Amino acid sequence: MRRDRNGLERASLTRLFTRTERPSAIVERAVLVMQRGGTIVFPTDTVYGIGCDPLSEEGVAQIYRLKRRPANKALSLHFGTVEELLEYAAGNTLAAELARAFVPGAITIVVRRPGFVPDWVTGGLPTLGLRVPKHRLCATMLNRCGPLAATSANASGSPAYAGEGPLPPEVEGADLLIDDGPTALRIESTVVDVSQGEVRIVREGAIRRDMLDDVLGVRSTAADAAGRG
Repeated sequence: MRRDRNGLERASLTRLFTRTERPSAIVERAVLVMQRGGTIVFPTDTVYGIGCDPLSEEGVAQIYRLKRRPANKALSLHFGTVEELLEYAAGNTLAAELARAFVPGAITIVVRRPGFVPDWVTGGLPTLGLRVPKHRLCATMLNRCGPLAATSANASGSPAYAGEGPLPPEVEGADLLIDDGPTALRIESTVVDVSQGEVRIVREGAIRRDMLDDVLGVRSTAADAAGRG
């Protein structure tokens, strides 16, 4: 047993291996953890994420605590489908263009935060990152759970965990780890901010700047990375 930030006892990390467990059993366990306000470490196409129910203020607080994450660095929302992402980016034509070209895939699209998304998800920032990983089990889980408020499963500022080597302490402090081995890309998603009507790259990852420019027909610009990553 271990204790949470309120001093209450929590069960030790449960680790489920995709090579030995049925996908349906993994997904149902993830649903149970999320419904209880817990945290889930899960595989994506890029790196492992750590997430929770975005409506659980305690779950979000646990992620910040485990990652030693600055309070003004936002989490993103992960979805199972492109259609759901577009609902959160309604009216943003640049977000729709990026989604048509790269989603599902290794891109996080930053838009204005919809009013129904709690402040605690974005660290008080007026913007929100949206992501649809290209990973079958992850998509199944997200479709069953609903969106997860998530970020990479590592200490803030440290290399992201891609399923190789020892588990970061941040992963060990979560409630559930879905272990799918090394991720396909082993590099973080590219973060693109289109909240101000222009394309600004916050973090260049698996999708390169030239790939974005080819699709949009414009030159993207670098952005201040504060609040993301």
